[in-house]
Amino acid sequence: MKTVYHAADSRGHANHGWLNTHHTFSFGSYRDARRTNFGVLRVLNDDEVAAGRGFGSHPHDNMEIISIPLEGDLEHKDSMGNTTVIRQGDIQVMSAGTGVVHSEKNKHADREVKFLQIWVFPNARNVTPRYDQLAMDADKETNAWQQVLAPQAAAVAGTVWIHQDAYFSIGRFDAGTHTDYTFNKAGHGVYLFILEGSAEVDGQQLGTRDGLGVTATERFTLIAGPEGARVLAMEVPMN
Repeated sequence: MKTVYHAADSRGHANHGWLNTHHTFSFGSYRDARRTNFGVLRVLNDDEVAAGRGFGSHPHDNMEIISIPLEGDLEHKDSMGNTTVIRQGDIQVMSAGTGVVHSEKNKHADREVKFLQIWVFPNARNVTPRYDQLAMDADKETNAWQQVLAPQAAAVAGTVWIHQDAYFSIGRFDAGTHTDYTFNKAGHGVYLFILEGSAEVDGQQLGTRDGLGVTATERFTLIAGPEGARVLAMEVPMN
């Protein structure tokens, strides 16, 4: 098994006043040739958006974009005609394909919204843009990996899908719990991101917002720390 560790405080950081953001991989003005991507996982941004503020209309193409609100709610509008609210506990996907314009705004005027913005390279270019979202079942992530995203061919009830051979799972583990993760496909890697608490994998201690890439294995064991852990696992092709 091979691992690559990214401490939370080693991420790129920018505070624009209305947006306080941390970048696991190179993004915007943050550039690190050693941290451009993890396989087809291109962007992992940890965003805080001020009350009533947000991202104005802007374009994307040929990228799979995933948003996961961690606190608060986001209002989404796009050129496909969607006007929705992405709430804490939801997962949203957007295939930009041939091109889409969208905006995201903090729904609340009295508090921040915190969400993960994730970009994945697609396995097909110039697809028809599409949008989907669902409310994740919090009960299913208790001491287990709840799969929330999969490729189209493997998507089942309770998952969204993207144009890539990727699998995302979220688990909330009690203190001291040992949990195995088994890869869906040979040659994939898993990037773990600690949403809450702490954990250990292969002797590596992980705190909140730390990241760990795991490759060259078929499975690994995660041990939740003394305060428990909530973890996002992003399994992706490495080429």
